[in-house]
Amino acid sequence: MTAYEKPALAIAEIEEVLRAQMGAGVREITPMSGGNLSSVFSFVHEGKGYVIKFSDMAGAYETDRYISNLLTSQGIPFPRFLGQGKVGHLGYVIIEQIDGGNLADCSTEQQILQLPELIRILTRLNHVELGATIGYGWIKPTGDGTYNTWKDYLVDVFTEDQTGNFWENWYDLFQTTCLEKEVFDECYSRLMTYSVYNEPHRHFIHGDVHQWNILSDGKRITGIIDGNCAYGDFLVDLAILDRHMAGLEVVEAYQAYQEQAGILIPDFNERLLGAYYFKGMDGLRFYAKMGWNDAYQSTRDFLLNLSK
Repeated sequence: MTAYEKPALAIAEIEEVLRAQMGAGVREITPMSGGNLSSVFSFVHEGKGYVIKFSDMAGAYETDRYISNLLTSQGIPFPRFLGQGKVGHLGYVIIEQIDGGNLADCSTEQQILQLPELIRILTRLNHVELGATIGYGWIKPTGDGTYNTWKDYLVDVFTEDQTGNFWENWYDLFQTTCLEKEVFDECYSRLMTYSVYNEPHRHFIHGDVHQWNILSDGKRITGIIDGNCAYGDFLVDLAILDRHMAGLEVVEAYQAYQEQAGILIPDFNERLLGAYYFKGMDGLRFYAKMGWNDAYQSTRDFLLNLSK
C-alpha cells in the first residue's frame, strides 16, 4: 500500500471554481502548507481573506456547515463557513481565513506563554452546548452522532471491514508497512479496558487539536481550524494536544486550569489513558500508511509504556 497523496489542482481549475462561487475579483490564490488529506489554498476577494480546501475523500466537508455554525455561534474562534460543492470527483469547502500562522511556527517559549490561553479556548470548545442532538462519534450533517454508544464508535473505527473511506483495506498495512499486528492487538485490548471510563461522557471533540491546526500571531491564539470532529470524552483532545506538545507539561497546565475553573473531572487518569490509546492507535496506522516511520516508532513506544 503506497502512501496517500492528496489531490493536485492547477490554479486555473481553482479560479474557475471560485469564479462560479464568488463571482469576479478573486485574487492571490496561494497554496498553503499543512492539510495531510486536503489540498488547501488561500485567496483574497473584496479585500478579505478566504480559504478553499479540496479533498477526494468520500463525504468530505459534509458536516462543515453544521460544525462551523455550532462553534462560531458560541464564540469559539473557528472559521466561518461560506460555501461548498463538487468539481469532478473532488469535494471542496470555502471558509473565512483567520489571521495568524501555525502555532507550530512559534518558538517553544512562545508556545509555553500561549498554552494557558489555548487551554481556556479548548475548554470552552469542549463544553459548547450540543442542543437536542444525540449519539456518539462522527458528527452527521444533522448534528447527531453516528453511533449509539462510545464503544460502538471505537469498535467501528478499528474494524477491518472499511469501504469507501481513507481506511479501506487498511489491514493490508500489517503486511506492507511497519504496522505490527501484535502491538496493535495489545493496544486494542488496553483500549477496551479503559474505554469504559470514557463511555459515559458526551461532549464536543475537535479530534485533531495540534499546533498545525492552532493559529497564533506569536503572542495570542487567534483561532482553531479543521478537526475530525466527534461527540465523546473531551479528554481525547487533551491526549492529542499533550502528545503533540510533549515536554511542555500540557496535562499539568490543563488540570490546574480545570481546578481553577471549578470543573470536576472524575476518573481523570483512567479516561486519559483511554484517550491516549484511542488516538495513539489511530496514529499508528496513519503514520504507517503515510510512511512516517519515526512518528510510528515514538507513538508505539509511548503506548506500550503506558499503564506500567
